[in-house]
Formats: sequence, C-alpha cells, structure tokens
Amino acid sequence: MKFGYTIVYVSSVTEALTFYKEAFGFETRFLHDSNQYGELETGTTVLAFASHAMGEMNLGGQYQKADPNAAPLGIELAFVTDDVASAYAKAVAVGATPIKAPIEKPWGQVVAYVRAKEGSLIELCSPIGG
Repeated sequence: MKFGYTIVYVSSVTEALTFYKEAFGFETRFLHDSNQYGELETGTTVLAFASHAMGEMNLGGQYQKADPNAAPLGIELAFVTDDVASAYAKAVAVGATPIKAPIEKPWGQVVAYVRAKEGSLIELCSPIGG
C-alpha cells in the first residue's frame, strides 16, 4: 500500500485551485469538466479538492466541513520550502490567514502556520535537518 492523495472538500474547487497557485505556486494538474474535482501538481503525492456536493454524494454528509471562522480541524497540510519567511509572506499577501509567524524550532527547522481561504490549516516548514 502507498499513500496516494489527500482530498480537501471545499465550496469552490476552482477558487481553491487558484488560491493554492497564487499562495504556494502549485499548478493545476487536473480539473474535471464539472468543476467538482481538481488536483494540483505537488510532487509524488497529489493534493486534490472536491466540492461539498461531491462530499455529500460520497459520504452522505458524514464529515465536518472546514469553517474558516472556527478553530481549524485536527489535520494540517505541510508544505516544505527552503524559504519559510517568503512563503509565509506570499501566502498571507494573497489571502491566507496568518496563524503563527515563522519560528525556528529547537531542532533547527523553521515552521510557520497559515489557514487557506477554505479553512485548511497549512504548515510551511523548512526541510528537517535543513
């Protein structure tokens, strides 16, 4: 078995794809003609978005929608970069909500947190050991 992809359910797949491109530089890999499902080019593992309508169809409402006005869900997306400060500033400049500015952890890794427009918690971090 291998980890294939993460799907984030959102109100607008096209808006999510645009935000993640503007904030983090990820290009769209695939967008279904219905605009209900899309994927980003993120490396080996795919980050995908599906509409809440697809969530209803797939799960019958048995999930909690992320709410950008409530506390984040207990999961985060982690994006690794050599320049956390610049990535943090760029994400905030295009609409990410700042959660925690970049700080250096005791083990040397630089880490920051933002929330995407749809409410996902995102960790921006330097490579471990880097």
